[in-house]
Amino acid sequence: MKVNFTKQFLLKYKPPTKGRINFHDTQEKGLSAYITANGIITFFVRKRINGRDERIHLGRFPELSIENARKKALAAKADVAKGIDPNQEKKRLKQEITFGDMFHEFMERYSKKFKKSWIYDEREVNKFMSSFFHRKACQITKIEILELHEKIGDENGRYQANRLLERVRAIYNKAIEWGWEGTNPASGIKKFKEKSRQRFLRKDEMPRFFKALAEEENISARDFILLSLLTGARKSNVLAMRWEEINFVLSEWHIKETKNGESHVIPLAAPAIAILKERKIYSQSPFVFPGEGKGGHLSDPKKAWARVLRRAEIVDLRIHDLRRTLGSWMAAMGATTAIIGKTLAHKSVEATKVYERIDIDPVREFITRANDAIFKVAYAEEGRGSGEDKSSDVAAG
Repeated sequence: MKVNFTKQFLLKYKPPTKGRINFHDTQEKGLSAYITANGIITFFVRKRINGRDERIHLGRFPELSIENARKKALAAKADVAKGIDPNQEKKRLKQEITFGDMFHEFMERYSKKFKKSWIYDEREVNKFMSSFFHRKACQITKIEILELHEKIGDENGRYQANRLLERVRAIYNKAIEWGWEGTNPASGIKKFKEKSRQRFLRKDEMPRFFKALAEEENISARDFILLSLLTGARKSNVLAMRWEEINFVLSEWHIKETKNGESHVIPLAAPAIAILKERKIYSQSPFVFPGEGKGGHLSDPKKAWARVLRRAEIVDLRIHDLRRTLGSWMAAMGATTAIIGKTLAHKSVEATKVYERIDIDPVREFITRANDAIFKVAYAEEGRGSGEDKSSDVAAG
């Protein structure tokens, strides 16, 4: 039956008592519909594909409007003319991996095996992209990722938006590497410009900081903060410091694996050694800073850090800024960029070869100079003794 498809006609047509009735639209050639005994109306296009007469289902009425059915019929006919089988495309799409499955594979095959920061991949993607998990990975568009990037930039900050963009790009790139045939929707999206953080403990803040640190009742947190400053090591490494990594004879700390995935040796100046020797006397744990956390060592002492800053009347300072503080004071003592980079285990392609040629003695010299200068400023008003004596005073409260 040929008829002009209208909403009124399709809604009022009486279903057959059994079987189905076919209709053919007079406006869009090739568009047809059938109505079954239970009143379900389905749009379709019948075409000859690869020598076979096939029915290409477009959708059901009224979920699919007549106008959109005509558009889909036109597109389906165009695909067939190009040699594309819409039915095969539907089958392929049905078998296509979802973004959630792609992310799970990324976590299990790569992130958890090779990244120390895998927990952040898991947390951030679940937080911002859970609504994409049931979507087919190939159907997520570049404009959607761009809009998400901009939204997170406005609501959560540019740094977090950029990190998520990097994660999405990595998830797709790994899938492509493992054989997935598709395009990366994060490719070509530019990250927001980020301002590098310049905060460190200033000269006028040092006395207040050390006074507040000496008053901190949590001894482990206090020693952790002080060692973070004196060694310039990353927070995660200081928290997980083990006694087996400390060589008291050579005054060295041998970190087995840093954030960069490499080992690192930090020379320990007298103030740091004094703190460690004091803690060693009472230690019954393999960790320098034992704790009840999952890893068996001290977890992030946020409350103690907040108390120290409050007593010292210091604002906008993070524990990570203590690394920058040591580096800044080493620079003030005349240390080169290469020596500072080796001290802080910074990794860059250009500087790696330079670092490899640097002996540990110059590093020790400038760490010692920086430690002494820090204590000199911190206790300028008291005029007390050596850096080792002063660090012992802080450790003893």
